[in-house]
Amino acid sequence: MSDYKPPFHITDKMTSLIAEISEQVGRITVLQGGTINPRLRRENRIRTIHSSLAIEHNSLTLSQVTAILDGKRILGNPNEIKEILNAYEAYELTLQLDSSSVDDLLKAHKLMMNGLVPENGKFRSGGVGIFNGGALIHMAPPAEFVPEHIQNLFSWYQQSELHPLIKSAVFHYEFEFIHPFADGNGRMGRMWHSLLLGKWKELFFWLPIEELIQSRQKEYYDALGVADKQADSAEFVELMLEIIRDSLKKVTVVGRSTDQDSDQVAVQDQSPVRLLLSALGDDTLSASELMKQLGLSHRPSFRKNYLNPALEQNLIERTIPDKPNSRNQKYRKKSYITL
Repeated sequence: MSDYKPPFHITDKMTSLIAEISEQVGRITVLQGGTINPRLRRENRIRTIHSSLAIEHNSLTLSQVTAILDGKRILGNPNEIKEILNAYEAYELTLQLDSSSVDDLLKAHKLMMNGLVPENGKFRSGGVGIFNGGALIHMAPPAEFVPEHIQNLFSWYQQSELHPLIKSAVFHYEFEFIHPFADGNGRMGRMWHSLLLGKWKELFFWLPIEELIQSRQKEYYDALGVADKQADSAEFVELMLEIIRDSLKKVTVVGRSTDQDSDQVAVQDQSPVRLLLSALGDDTLSASELMKQLGLSHRPSFRKNYLNPALEQNLIERTIPDKPNSRNQKYRKKSYITL
């Protein structure tokens, strides 16, 4: 048994945040009542990938990332496009990965960095530092110690009796401190954090935590720096718990579950209007076709929550505007709408 113990302490704020997160997880679990809609899974996965790579300075927009993963051609930096395709392949593997396996970590890195770095799927062979401009803000441990450090970290996680919300955030920080790869450490650290959380509660496999990390990117890097200086990851753990809590607060549950004609319940963190726009894409669809795309069956709910608000916000238009109730009526996005 390893005697490795990451330096951090539990704070009252962590305890309070865990209580809030557990309450939100319980709410969603009860209301969800089933598996997450495949369309929403994919949309959230795409947003996760876009946000995580945007943190790494990938300039492609969410709509471009969506187009790439839909098999469409776009104009863009080939390496950035490759990053998107690699990340999608790696994230698609998460349900099959063993979060306690170092071999699986290397396997995921091999996919994530395929064709981007020579040492994909291997621990770094040389020294590496993290710079802010010209200033060195962190010097990672020497390469020869990386395999031992990573094995100790994985062993600690399995042996620790800490709450998964805390120890997964500690793992995230320690992983970034070790910086085990020549490149791809940030995206792999965030991915493995989500994997550890997903093994605890499945909904975390589909929650785009990376999106809020991106929105608080400066705080994220500042917290990593403070943890380095203080040799204590408590501030970073608190930040990650805040981000998880706020991600869960954005989650709503779509659908009805009170009768035989109820819509499928699905966890998502987009408004019904955004979901409708995503389902519509660049197509022109009837109400029935849109409901099928969204996995909905209750027409009054669809009109009240999805269709009418989108029309009222002038985000979509009718193909037969002078006959709103025509049986041949279809809908399309306004030309200036981009998701």
